[in-house]
Amino acid sequence: MAEPLKNRYGLEVADVLAQQIDSVWPDFDTTAFMKQVSEGYDALELMARGQHIADVLQQHLPAEYDVALDILMRSVGAPLADERSFSMAAFYYLPHTCFVASYGLQQLDISMAALYQLTQRFTAEFSIRAFIQQWPVETMAYLQRWCDDPNHHVRRLVSEGTRPRLPWAGRLPAFQRDPAPVLALLEQLKDDPELYVRRSVANNLNDIGKDHPELLVDVCRRWMQGASGERRWIVRHALRSAVKRCDADALAVLGFDTEQRVQVTQGGIQPAAVTIGEAVELHATLLLPSSAGKPLSVMVDFRVHYVKASGRTSAKVFKLKQLTLMPGQAITLGKSLSLAERSTRRHYPGSHHIELLVNGTAFPLGVFELCGADHVAAEP
Repeated sequence: MAEPLKNRYGLEVADVLAQQIDSVWPDFDTTAFMKQVSEGYDALELMARGQHIADVLQQHLPAEYDVALDILMRSVGAPLADERSFSMAAFYYLPHTCFVASYGLQQLDISMAALYQLTQRFTAEFSIRAFIQQWPVETMAYLQRWCDDPNHHVRRLVSEGTRPRLPWAGRLPAFQRDPAPVLALLEQLKDDPELYVRRSVANNLNDIGKDHPELLVDVCRRWMQGASGERRWIVRHALRSAVKRCDADALAVLGFDTEQRVQVTQGGIQPAAVTIGEAVELHATLLLPSSAGKPLSVMVDFRVHYVKASGRTSAKVFKLKQLTLMPGQAITLGKSLSLAERSTRRHYPGSHHIELLVNGTAFPLGVFELCGADHVAAEP
């Protein structure tokens, strides 16, 4: 399994921060700061470590927020030259953004100025959400202006910070209920020259679609009119969760006919029983009847109903292939499904059902029995 990110975010982060602050404010007590930061640090997860450093920092900087923020901002390094906002080196600025969100809510303008600078070094997507909730009108006015900012990190903050379901962050219930203010921002960013920003726009739309699936389809259908290749990519990426849900309207936006039926034959899974850590092979033949009369664009996925620890199942959709079938044409597809343990998925013994999804229509492919390693070892 992969090493937890928190293990790469040790006390050396706080030590470098202390040295940087000391270089601009010699009254900073580095020894006392490090002693307090180290207390309970090992037990904390990554984001909690950043918050902990920020909380200790607040106790060792001047009590006046504006004075403390000035010291902190004078200690920061140069902005990023590219989009590597989530490299571990950039995470150095996590405590800075936590400090602003935790202690600067009552001083909006200087805090927003600080986040404007910090997002060019790490990302302020987590911290700005506190200001959206505390000062919704004023913060959205800042974001409106930043849509046209020359720095792509700042423009990305507009789309990423307003995501209703941003990973690693609390949700924004107001935008889940009414995403109209967010959509107004995304309209301005949908043709941004940077893929870094466009990917964020797509992810935000994907979030919105989980609460408002019909609205997502309406927006994507409108964006597809006269769309460039870059905007078409945004639409495809924004609709990915809807496609996995076999949403017929979403598939239609992407040009897939959900009415024309493809025949699935000779489908199966081998072997019928397998051990955790091994793999099964999936195969199926797709046939477009000669009566179809014209070629058909086909999106093929497969859905695995994984057995959970409780014995219940949870479905996971995987991409397989996108192709065009001619009338009367048959194509055989295959895929190896690994059952190795991963940090993102554990496997449990039991019957696992698999379906093939062809333009949103589900075809049962078969079932395999997953056994634990101890079960196999006990067999003669």
